[in-house]
Amino acid sequence: MKPNFQNPLPPQEPTHPGGWRRRVLLLAGGLLLIYFITAYLILPMFWRAHTKRHPGLSDGPRLTQTANHIPGDPVNIAVDSVFHRPDDDAPVSDLFLFGRKQDLAFEQPVGGSPRQRHHVRFWRWDKLEDGRPVWFGSATYDERVGLSRETGQITHHIGPDVDAERDRIVADLQKAGQAQETDYIDHFHQQLEGKNGGGDPWRTDGRLAVTILVTHTNTPAAATIKQATP
Repeated sequence: MKPNFQNPLPPQEPTHPGGWRRRVLLLAGGLLLIYFITAYLILPMFWRAHTKRHPGLSDGPRLTQTANHIPGDPVNIAVDSVFHRPDDDAPVSDLFLFGRKQDLAFEQPVGGSPRQRHHVRFWRWDKLEDGRPVWFGSATYDERVGLSRETGQITHHIGPDVDAERDRIVADLQKAGQAQETDYIDHFHQQLEGKNGGGDPWRTDGRLAVTILVTHTNTPAAATIKQATP
């Protein structure tokens, strides 16, 4: 009987249990590196470039004042022009910016109730931004009528979410085709919450909405906010 001289099977290389772990660690390290580059280099560069689009507005006012020099509602919107006709029927109380009361005021009642309404006040700045005039605005929502917690006078109490009113005006202007461009300046407000002259609490994400309006001739733009859909 002849012996079997067939070649034996080649020995298999031993598997190393740490191989797949090494690959997982390399993958996780790569993802972590991408995260840090994006979060700490790319995005900060983007936001720095973004906020430089309106550098002059960073010197703008943050809070209005009442006639008694009590802090009022926060400034949360800026436009490069404003409607030529104010709402003369808007019974808003006077708030002061730049040492004077609002130049223009607009309101939109909610459901025909005088107790609830959207309203905004505008003050013209004495400076120009990129050669254009600037109007700072304070937009708030009146939730109910009551007594001021500071003075005891009858007043409208505002809702705390002033950002919702800011974003609502921007959305209404865009929907009406009046907004040419809108940007947001981050960290405009360092104080993210407070109380107005009536003692009403407010809160904000700190951003200022900056809207460049479309220029129209012979257009009754004053009706834009008042007639916008709630």
